[in-house]
Amino acid sequence: MDIATIIGLLMGTGLVVGSILVSGSLTPFISVPSLMITVGGSFAAILINFPLKKCFSLFGVIKNCFMYPLPTPDECIVQFKEFATIVRKDGILALEKKLESVSDVFLKRGTELVVAGTSKDEIESTLEIEVMYIEQRHQTGKKIVDAIAAAAPAFGMIGTLIGLVQMLRSLEDPSQIGIGMATALLTTLYGALIANLFCIPLAGKLETRSQEEVMIRELMIVGLVGLVDGQTPRNLEDKLVAFVSPAHRTNGSS
Repeated sequence: MDIATIIGLLMGTGLVVGSILVSGSLTPFISVPSLMITVGGSFAAILINFPLKKCFSLFGVIKNCFMYPLPTPDECIVQFKEFATIVRKDGILALEKKLESVSDVFLKRGTELVVAGTSKDEIESTLEIEVMYIEQRHQTGKKIVDAIAAAAPAFGMIGTLIGLVQMLRSLEDPSQIGIGMATALLTTLYGALIANLFCIPLAGKLETRSQEEVMIRELMIVGLVGLVDGQTPRNLEDKLVAFVSPAHRTNGSS
């Protein structure tokens, strides 16, 4: 669970809502027509821009901002030290007994390739292709969120124009001017909030998540190749520690 994402969203929403409540009520800031224009229009835009299957995957993509099931670099290093010890003592085939305990699908597949006697070049090329497609999927998810961030303010402006037209057509009826003006202003507000409080920060978090996962996968590939080479646990650890910044290295991985 990514606490920073949750705290940021709650803090941002709380500050906006709190600033409204300090000087009045939330009721004037709730407009169904404005929501229809900004939210509905933004989703319509991504439906046009992306295949339907990609659009349905949006919620799964957003989930990556809150849930982070990947092992940490330190956990991977400890696991590879254990694997290297087993290989040095009992041979590569002994790793087959450890497959059930490997929860990460990518690492499990790589370990199966090692146990099957696959050459290190083939293991590296096979897994690098998988990493490439993982990165592509992440980029697509980020593009969808970026598209919403771009569309929401634009539809907010469209709503503003609609509200102004309604207001100008109702100048002879003062009771209708307020409705048109409210729609005009609230759609701009909704568009700005959707883009700047939600979509742009979430897209940034998705990019960070993608970089972190690619780094973890590259670490795993180096570790798997090291197992095929029969490197000692210490040598393999020294090589894998290069993926961890000095400030985050544990005492056992320095």
